[in-house]
Amino acid sequence: MKQVDTTITSIHAREILDSRGTPTVEVDVRCACGVTARAASPSGASTGVHEAVELRDNAADRYGGKGVLKAVRQINNGLNAHLLGMDALQQREIDDAMIRLDGTPNKQRFGANAILAVSLAVARAAAAAQDIPLWQSLGRGRDAIMPVPMMNILNGGVHANWQGPDFQEYMIAPYGAATFAEALRWGAETYQALKAILKQAGYSTSVGDEGGFAPAVSSNEEPLRLIAEAIERAGYAPGKEIGIALDPASSGFYEDGSYVLRTEKVTLSAEEMVERYRTLADAYPIVVIEDGLAEDDWTGWRLLTEALGDRVELVGDDLFVTNVRRIERGIAEGVANAVLIKPNQIGTVSETIDAVRLAQQHGWGAMVSHRSGETVDTFIADFTVAMRTGHLKTGAPCRGERVEKYNQLLRIEEELGDAARFAGRGAFVR
Repeated sequence: MKQVDTTITSIHAREILDSRGTPTVEVDVRCACGVTARAASPSGASTGVHEAVELRDNAADRYGGKGVLKAVRQINNGLNAHLLGMDALQQREIDDAMIRLDGTPNKQRFGANAILAVSLAVARAAAAAQDIPLWQSLGRGRDAIMPVPMMNILNGGVHANWQGPDFQEYMIAPYGAATFAEALRWGAETYQALKAILKQAGYSTSVGDEGGFAPAVSSNEEPLRLIAEAIERAGYAPGKEIGIALDPASSGFYEDGSYVLRTEKVTLSAEEMVERYRTLADAYPIVVIEDGLAEDDWTGWRLLTEALGDRVELVGDDLFVTNVRRIERGIAEGVANAVLIKPNQIGTVSETIDAVRLAQQHGWGAMVSHRSGETVDTFIADFTVAMRTGHLKTGAPCRGERVEKYNQLLRIEEELGDAARFAGRGAFVR
């Protein structure tokens, strides 16, 4: 590695737009060696109540109150004065400094969107200053692993304005491929096959925020049948070559202690919801269920883990929000067996790494994820490879901000050459 001056000399933030046309924060970090790096924070539509807080302007006359000029000012007129002169190679020191300066448990003073954008840009500047790829800088010498692309190809819930299934995401996992590039091709071919099937059935093929189709189906099981048919039509074997993953995002249909499935006009208890998942897992090659129960239904989550934890990767998203304390509780109580990793849920690169390592140390899965409001920033692609998480959830093979993550992974696999190792089916905890 080059020995260069990685002292931070400039930090500048600006307001840009994300993939939903909503403002977000972008940051440029410059080092004394002349390197400048840029990063942007994503934003979620389906957010957990325990996530770190975004700082928004709340001015109704501008972007409907969603502007981020306050967050930009917190960086340009606050954080940067404290961080200038620090070493970009000292990621944890910089992240810890921002956490101390914020002084709140959920980053509400400066905003997690402001803090994260700085943290991501610092990590990218450190890699650029050393003239090494970001994945290599983050990995610190660990062997890289190419992830299984978890492609959200059919949307429901809030991502489809509740016009389709209650379950928010139906994903495919092409784990039977030999390489990431091949897995990406299999997924893209299945996506196109699904589009043709939907057209033939008279469904709309318009896409949601994450590129998945949003047909007005009549049940939560129908998308599984359609996807299994699409896998076969594309020329692959469901369960053997391509699996299916669900993200019901069940907090969205949890009301007064019950699960209200509007599409099917039924109300289920946690026990009945678990039995519903068991029935679906018996009928379809489901390898992942994310947020199968609500974010504070710990009792229901224990039932789900007891019922399916030995055969399905059960991922906590809103349940854990990339927060070490909540993950520790899950481990202690035997709830779930994997964590969804979203850097903006917690707010810094260092805390995100801590969440991944905690999960991995206990034999849990860690699946890195995008948000519904994304930019073309590809940080999570490099992060996934560096942290050896084995699977990355970043949308359908559609929409530029989603596809750019997949394209970055193609570049990384090419760069790794013969050293590239594809995670395959072994990426999933069961």
